[in-house]
Amino acid sequence: MHTKFKFLIFSIAISAVMSGFCYAKTGREIMERVDANSRERNESVFSLLKMSTCKYGVKNKKIKCTQSPTIKVIESVAINTGLNRKDTKSIAFIREPPAEKGVGMLVYTYDEMGRDNETWLYLSALGKVKRIVSSNSDADSEPVSIFGSEFTNQDQETGKLNDYSFKLLKKGEFKKSRVAIIEQVPKLHRISKSRYSKSILWVDLDKNLVIKAKMYDKKGTEIRRLIVGKIEKKNNVWLARSTTILNLNTKRLSNMLLVSINFGMKITSDIFSKRSLTDKAFRETRLNVIRSQKK
Repeated sequence: MHTKFKFLIFSIAISAVMSGFCYAKTGREIMERVDANSRERNESVFSLLKMSTCKYGVKNKKIKCTQSPTIKVIESVAINTGLNRKDTKSIAFIREPPAEKGVGMLVYTYDEMGRDNETWLYLSALGKVKRIVSSNSDADSEPVSIFGSEFTNQDQETGKLNDYSFKLLKKGEFKKSRVAIIEQVPKLHRISKSRYSKSILWVDLDKNLVIKAKMYDKKGTEIRRLIVGKIEKKNNVWLARSTTILNLNTKRLSNMLLVSINFGMKITSDIFSKRSLTDKAFRETRLNVIRSQKK
């Protein structure tokens, strides 16, 4: 056999083996890639979001609002911090409607196993900052809502992979994407802080994004569902332009539309403080510096 031909066959064989090896990931390894993509998504970014919430119904297998949605426009700033930049600090403020302008939420997310995240909510009408406790010892209680939506502080968590066990259920195709379906179960030390007994995640293997999820309560009943719409790549990061979460108990949904996102922003760490929540002049001075960098 010709030497070049033998080399070509050998190369193809090796490529096939390596390709199979590359894609034969465990549930944990797949989620590590998802987590890495999430951290890239939070690296010195300034985002403008539009959040819509409404009662919904299902007609002809399509989910639709049955009433006019409440709409809020939100500005959000985030940076990665800590060891290996695996922690995140973020702060978000409602810009519209005018009646809720200035309502803000400050979040410190820690990757360390067992360490609770820290969240503070500022209600401008009351002029008070409220500390939100991460623990959720009451299985019947609702997680804390983000700005009155169906998104909760628990749904928005990133990292903390060591707080969960992951099982790869199967691989297949979903909406023309190559996906892995993974079962995520909180470990013993975590389960008292979670309303969910497990979550089933559909992960796009090419984009390292969760594109669908089903969340179950302690009785094994599905109570929430997450659906990702349009996906695009920006700054070499795959991100969801539209994310919808359904509360199957209350028949309410919230959609988070990413209107714009700017990476590589120069952000001073003092914006991630309770002072930013309460001091409008302090907050706006720092936000204006960030806004002026938008492309």
